[in-house]
Amino acid sequence: MKKVLTIAGSDSSGGAGIQADLKTFAARGVFGMSAITALTAQNTNGVQGVYEINAEFVGQQIDSVMTDIGADAWKTGMLANSSIISLVAKKAKQYNMKKFVVDPVMVAKGGDSLIQKEAREAIISELLPVAYIATPNHHEAEVLTGIRINNLENASEAAIGINKLGVKYVIIKGGRIPHIEDAVDILYDGNKIYKFIAPRIDTPNTHGTGCTFASAISAAIAKVNIVIDSIRIAKAYLTAAIQRGSTMNIGHGFGPVDHSQDCIVEIDLNIVKIE
Repeated sequence: MKKVLTIAGSDSSGGAGIQADLKTFAARGVFGMSAITALTAQNTNGVQGVYEINAEFVGQQIDSVMTDIGADAWKTGMLANSSIISLVAKKAKQYNMKKFVVDPVMVAKGGDSLIQKEAREAIISELLPVAYIATPNHHEAEVLTGIRINNLENASEAAIGINKLGVKYVIIKGGRIPHIEDAVDILYDGNKIYKFIAPRIDTPNTHGTGCTFASAISAAIAKVNIVIDSIRIAKAYLTAAIQRGSTMNIGHGFGPVDHSQDCIVEIDLNIVKIE
């Protein structure tokens, strides 16, 4: 069995963060492990509190996993401060982690900043240069590049800009790009722009979609799938998870998706078009 390590924050409500990552890994048929960077008190209405883990202890968690079990891929989520970001970048080099998916959690879906300026700068200067794939949402892509994203052309320009920071593959999550009818994600591989297109599902239950998508990509590349295939598989899984989650009605705010896709069930990849 392939193994994937997630380095991220914990979500006490179970819909995002470490919990979403591990649920996704299980559903996609890989063995999931975790290094927790922060504890959060949160629910479907928002985040009520954050307790950051000491960077040295984050490193100890990573070492415990890597010196015994090892990992075929890593995935990051919320890295709470610049010390943790620097530590994770250092550990990625130490363990020569080639399949390293960075979900640069900096800006919430609504546009609110989640980390301090020095942490954003550490992501740009230290973490992205050692990443294999980066999966920013369009707000995060704006912060990383200074490009205002109002359409797919802007998103493509931003993906090229982030690639120049050292990331081999950049996929900009387009679920909330303004004025776009479908859910379109933009991939730049250093040479060509690809569009991954799936139907947009009208539901408030989208808590944890970014974490889930990046985790599904990580699971796929751990299984030696090529990146384009991995993204298509991940997007099809996420689309199905959003569709199923639209009827769960968990909590009183933005509810979670349904991660419970059995890993042996064939996903309808035809739901995702690639242009």
